[in-house]
Amino acid sequence: MQLRGLATVSFWAADLTAAKDWYADLFGVEPYYEVRDGAGRPAYYEFRLGDYQHELGLIDSRYAPDGPSAAPGGAIAYWHVDDLDATVATLLKAGAREHQPPTPRGEGDFVTASVVDPFGNILGVMRNPHYLEMLAARPGR
Repeated sequence: MQLRGLATVSFWAADLTAAKDWYADLFGVEPYYEVRDGAGRPAYYEFRLGDYQHELGLIDSRYAPDGPSAAPGGAIAYWHVDDLDATVATLLKAGAREHQPPTPRGEGDFVTASVVDPFGNILGVMRNPHYLEMLAARPGR
């Protein structure tokens, strides 16, 4: 088995349209993909983000495997950002709430932080020197 790369991070939202609007405003782009249910209601939106065009999928919480949750939880995917403090400040100003403040991790310049979006999902952000090394080593860079 080989994990080849992050394909999609899925977030759940009871108000999917509000979640789509919040993230579109935050990212400055509209989702590139949308799925509607049989009644024509939005069921899924997908954004492509960052250097590798990783996907963030927003899914109506009606489809959550264990049903909607009232509390944040699950694994945290950390997205590399160039300015961690400014990114956290932007997220908080947009209506997210702090989950974990900026926290140094181990040796070097690794720092993580996370917020809970207005829909109960944990969004992790990270300053990660390894990410920058891999980006610099990409062919054509």
